[in-house]
Amino acid sequence: MVSVFGIGNPLIDLVFRVSDQDLAALGLDKGIMHLVSQERQEEILHYFEGLLPEYRPGGSAPNTLLALAGLGVPAAVSGKIGNDDFGDIYRRQVLSYGITSRLVEGAGPTGSSIILVTPDGERTMNTHLGMCQTFSVTDLDEHLLGQCAGAGGYLYFTGYMWDTESQKAAIRRAIDISREAGGQVVFDLADPFAVERYREDFLDLLDHSVDVVFANRREAEILFGEDPGQGDPREMVQALAEKVSLAALKTGKEGSLVADGNVRAVEAKPVQALDTTGAGDMYAAGFLAGLVAGATPVECGKIAGYLAEEVIQRVGAQFSVQEIRNLRSSLAVSPSE
Repeated sequence: MVSVFGIGNPLIDLVFRVSDQDLAALGLDKGIMHLVSQERQEEILHYFEGLLPEYRPGGSAPNTLLALAGLGVPAAVSGKIGNDDFGDIYRRQVLSYGITSRLVEGAGPTGSSIILVTPDGERTMNTHLGMCQTFSVTDLDEHLLGQCAGAGGYLYFTGYMWDTESQKAAIRRAIDISREAGGQVVFDLADPFAVERYREDFLDLLDHSVDVVFANRREAEILFGEDPGQGDPREMVQALAEKVSLAALKTGKEGSLVADGNVRAVEAKPVQALDTTGAGDMYAAGFLAGLVAGATPVECGKIAGYLAEEVIQRVGAQFSVQEIRNLRSSLAVSPSE
């Protein structure tokens, strides 16, 4: 039985190691996910002509779900890929992690993201959604989602799914199915620009449709209209927890705060960040794995923080199959058989 049913944008990542000067020359805001056209992607690739990227299957929610499967948590990934080489690569990756695939295929390109990683580990993403943006209600496996929710499982999605009307409609339908069947809805705000674009929608979701929320400090500041760096993290996570049953606020090098009425801090250990690309995705994976295993909010935060700390010491947003299975044995977060 699937414990987590996740919906997201399956993307192929093209990873380049770059300088801050490169970002300035390209006119890119550092550390942000930019939605771009195929033509803009081609411009960026032309700028880095002669450099070979690393190709990695990605996408925020799929990264989280693949890690969950590697940790032994029964998970399903739902999304839309294209009928092309990148789509074939994605399918093979899904099989290698042992996840339940509910990927559907469309008559267009698989989505891709050019990820520019600067020496401080920050990542700047330039994403063309391709077939992801056509994901719709008809692409949902409503039966499997209903089974998951009926067994007390979790629906998981991120703010990145709010960029097209068809995606929004699919998420709203999935929320209805999950809540009607008794499941819990987990929402990751995902990106500051996504919160800026859809602030009112996200506030409405939190007020009426979400049980668990993940956010970082900047996303919460935008959500609550705070000046950058001025919002008190404890007050913000408490404000989130007034809207949902459980909130987790990521505070960077300090760790995170979790709140379910009471606010508790989960400290981070100091590590050398090589690439922060997958930090939020792995935080979500660890937290969800803890929830499925019946861990307390603080225990969930510790598992989440540990996975985030581990992944930022590597290049790329995802652990290899062997790496995540090794971590599984040390964390012991899998649900009992």
